[in-house]
Amino acid sequence: MPTPSQPAEPVFRRIMRDIETAIATGDLKPGDKIPSTTELREQYECSAPTVRQALARLQERGILQGHQGRGVYVSNAPS
Repeated sequence: MPTPSQPAEPVFRRIMRDIETAIATGDLKPGDKIPSTTELREQYECSAPTVRQALARLQERGILQGHQGRGVYVSNAPS
């Protein structure tokens, strides 16, 4: 829990961190599908644009790959 001198972590960063941790620990493997935007929105109690921001940043870094109409997957070579 953040202290008054420590600002709260933005939700999109928490989503990113959690996905990266799941990949690092092997809970998510290359080729695994990430939960849908709706599922993540409900899990993190946030808006769809917040989820999309997190996923877009992970895609920009090459950690995830989005496929129109099929979903978002862990890249075959996560960095």
